[in-house]
Amino acid sequence: MKSLSLLILLICAHLNMSSTPILLRGIVEGFYGDPWNFDIRADLLKFCGEYNLNSYIYAPKDDPYHRGKWREPYPDDKIIELKNLVDIAVENNVHFTFAVSPGLDLNYEGEKGEEDFQYMLNKLDSMYNIGVRDFAIFFDDLSGEQSGTNQANFLNKLQNALDKKYVDIYPLITVPTQYTRNKMIDGDGNIQKYTLEFSTLLNKNIIVLYTGDYVVSDGISEESYQAAKDIYGRDLGIWWNYPVNDYYYADGNRNIKLALGPIEKLPKAKPNSIFYNPMEQPLLSKISIGTGADYALSTDTYDSITSWNKIIEKQFGDLAPAMKVFASHSQHMEKSAHVKSGPADAPEFYAKAHQAVLDTKEGKTVDFTELNNMIDEMENAANTLLEKLPSDILNECVLMLKQFKRIANADKVAAQSLKNNKLDSELKNLRQEIKNNESKAKVSELCAVLFIDEVIQLYE
Repeated sequence: MKSLSLLILLICAHLNMSSTPILLRGIVEGFYGDPWNFDIRADLLKFCGEYNLNSYIYAPKDDPYHRGKWREPYPDDKIIELKNLVDIAVENNVHFTFAVSPGLDLNYEGEKGEEDFQYMLNKLDSMYNIGVRDFAIFFDDLSGEQSGTNQANFLNKLQNALDKKYVDIYPLITVPTQYTRNKMIDGDGNIQKYTLEFSTLLNKNIIVLYTGDYVVSDGISEESYQAAKDIYGRDLGIWWNYPVNDYYYADGNRNIKLALGPIEKLPKAKPNSIFYNPMEQPLLSKISIGTGADYALSTDTYDSITSWNKIIEKQFGDLAPAMKVFASHSQHMEKSAHVKSGPADAPEFYAKAHQAVLDTKEGKTVDFTELNNMIDEMENAANTLLEKLPSDILNECVLMLKQFKRIANADKVAAQSLKNNKLDSELKNLRQEIKNNESKAKVSELCAVLFIDEVIQLYE
């Protein structure tokens, strides 16, 4: 087992010392969709080094050799690519963690169980030979009843085998099948059989990650985090599903909204690890992940808004003011009551716009100066970014920026309708254009778009 320094950091993390960062902090490439390529991963590893994130987990859901074909060795060209990534990680003081998700068809017992165990060892050995010293085994997103006993015993056996074979291996990282607190307990508040078995039997050195109360959680309170720890009787790490957007889709189009807000609503009590699941759009993921780096370095002093402003200014320079306007309207991710995360989209804009609707409805005099200025800022931001963003970043957001421009144009007509106290006949057409845009891109749907709907409803 590796290094006295790791032991010291573990002790510091356990004592929740305010002067120490979270022990393991970084990115988990764990989204569904097109896996990143070599250049993207290399860039993100350097980004991690620059922002004092010390871990990267390789776990792309749609890499066939990670999940569906986990028994099969990687082709030679892929091995070379992974070795080069490991070297880049080492150069940037980043742990490159290689993950496997075998749960779809893993055998635990009998002859087939022994065969599968050997397949796993062979897989990890091939990664050890190119410099990997950190491994993860994930059992998330599995259907049907799973055995916590079988999974825990498999992980324990694997950890023991690695410890005997190598002297420089870090403890395994895992995600259980019941990785949300609402799945760990039943309707009566009792610990589920799977979680009871898994948590009781699992080697205490193995790091367990969970995502909060739900898969995509609207924060983790101090009380919620402690309750999850109490279930396991140990510290837990966090797999944080923001800014990931792979669940945000319509009509077959995935990733139709960008999560460009800061990391927020996480406990000041330090988890032993935290990994941010990014969007398929790597460059724009840096906004949120950069704020997450600040949180991980100092959970007790972290300020999400200050960090968000700082990160955008550092990454976008002269374009920062425009990017702040656009990003503020593309923060909140919400698929259902239990699948939502991120700050509200542009709350100051919506407060001003909604109040204008209410005041107009009540016959009050409304000063539209500030609201019109905000709408002008939206339009100017869209135009500026469409014209001046570097092409690689623009490719990640061009559809959303075009939609943002449509929304700003409609907001302008909506505000004028209020000022005239009469619905402009063009507003409904503009609203339909927003709804029917071919890409289905979403921006500010509960803010700037909602303002349009409120104006239309006022005069219907």
